[in-house]
Amino acid sequence: MPTIAIIGASPDRKKYGNKAVRVYAEQGYQVFPIHPKAPEVEGHKAYRSILDVPVKTLDMVSVYLSPEIGMKVVEEVAQKPPKELWLNPGAESPELVEKAEKLGLNVIVACSIAARGVSPEKME
Repeated sequence: MPTIAIIGASPDRKKYGNKAVRVYAEQGYQVFPIHPKAPEVEGHKAYRSILDVPVKTLDMVSVYLSPEIGMKVVEEVAQKPPKELWLNPGAESPELVEKAEKLGLNVIVACSIAARGVSPEKME
């Protein structure tokens, strides 16, 4: 089963960080929501940090944070090196992409929900 950590996962069903949890779970991924306070997101145990996720490496990490906060967590992401690091619209900055690439991460700047063939704007 492929794995994904969603950093910036949200209990609010209107937010993209929640929609991503739902889309990836529906498509058979083992989903690890990352949220500093929520105990769970959409029935999945949430983790305060990617470092708390109980697997050594991940297939994907999808980020729904501001670039400023992303700059603070990207080094933690590198400690659980995913095959792909997705920086969703609004989460990317040239500085963050550069830092992630210097850490050896495979950065993809695009909407990870749309990449699964789902239009996030049309989700309930």
